[in-house]
Amino acid sequence: MPEDVPAAPRWRRRKEARPREIVDAALTVFGERGFAATRLEDVAARAGVSKGTLYLYFPNKEELFKAVVREAILPNLDMAERLLAGALGPSFAVLETLLTLFATRILKSRAGAIPKLVIAEAGNFPDLARFYHDEVIRRAFALLAAVLERGMARGEFRPVDVDSTVRLIVAPMLMSALWRSSFEALEDRPLDVRRLVAAHLDALRRTLAPEGGPSS
Repeated sequence: MPEDVPAAPRWRRRKEARPREIVDAALTVFGERGFAATRLEDVAARAGVSKGTLYLYFPNKEELFKAVVREAILPNLDMAERLLAGALGPSFAVLETLLTLFATRILKSRAGAIPKLVIAEAGNFPDLARFYHDEVIRRAFALLAAVLERGMARGEFRPVDVDSTVRLIVAPMLMSALWRSSFEALEDRPLDVRRLVAAHLDALRRTLAPEGGPSS
């Protein structure tokens, strides 16, 4: 009778998981301390590895932060772009889905600390600001602009200044990320992100509605 195939050694599985474990630990530490105050030895300790092991995967703190953004933010943008590419229904329904996705998968997760971190430290770390702008902001703005242009082309939205409207769509979402990271602990009850998004969508529905009827 043939022998059973042996399971992969535990240390090998552990080694393969290390980069993601380090990135996960870095997301937590960056969120707690900011970029400048975070030390790689603190991330290594949180991940349960030596500082030397961390350097095997990430040569410096900047590259580790980029890995955090690529792991925590970019997959959600990929998902949103696929959603828009396959959308068949009304444009406002697409916009609603995108904002709800952003709220549930970013704002309400540990990744919600990243926008505040970037804003707070952009002046001291312009290369990181440029990376975040190119990898996240530019793609997110292009995605929202495409939804607006789709809605106008289909007669579902009234004509608007696309660039300015994209920024107005983003503003309350960004505010909620900053609020949760900076002031939520001082309040009697946490910010209800779902209610904020619902109110924002209600205002957008009225703002984007074409003449003669509400946007749908």
